[in-house]
Parts: sequence; structure tokens; C-alpha cells
Amino acid sequence: MLRILELLDKSKVVKSYELLDFKQGIDFHFLKVKAELENDTSLHIKVYISEKEYDYSYHWQDKDGKMIIRWDNSPHHRELRTYPHHKHISGRIEESFEVDLGNVLKEIEESLDID
Repeated sequence: MLRILELLDKSKVVKSYELLDFKQGIDFHFLKVKAELENDTSLHIKVYISEKEYDYSYHWQDKDGKMIIRWDNSPHHRELRTYPHHKHISGRIEESFEVDLGNVLKEIEESLDID
């Protein structure tokens, strides 16, 4: 979980972030973060990690709350080669190779043309 905060701290596109929720137990961690980005959009991050599970959702939205892209691994869309990993873009479901925050931030940086 610390890795997620380090990625947010080092990202060129993240202006600030707020830790909304954090829980941990003997065998799990849960983290919920809202990151404000340089172009006045936001990235909502939810990650649950246990010995048997890794569930994530990275929801990028504009300042009016409209989704730009959401990456997640909810177990549906079995037809995709990257199942369960997928992304939602403009009402479409696509394969997703961005399965961690580092790759998601990289895609956002490339989309915003930030080096």
C-alpha cells in the first residue's frame, strides 16, 4: 500500500491527493484515495489486497464527475483476452494491460502529454 502513495507523490500529473479510507487486518489491506490531477480532473483509487485477492478500480473523471476511463478487474467480460482486467472508455469495454497504479498514471500522463 505504501507503494501506491509513493507513486502518487512522484507522479508528474498528480497535484494532490487525499486518503479517504484505509483498513488493514491480519491478512488484508484496503485503500481508498482521491487524487486531484494537473488538468483539474480526478482519479479515484480503490485497492484491496489479501493473500488470495487483488481487487482494484482506478476511476478517472473530469471536473463535472463524468467518467473518462475506469480500469478495474471485476470478474465479468470473460470475452476479453485480458480477463478479468479491463477498462471502460466512452461506453465501451476494452482490454486493459494497465493493472496497477503505475501503469494507469503513465497512461494518464501520456494522454495529457506530460513528460
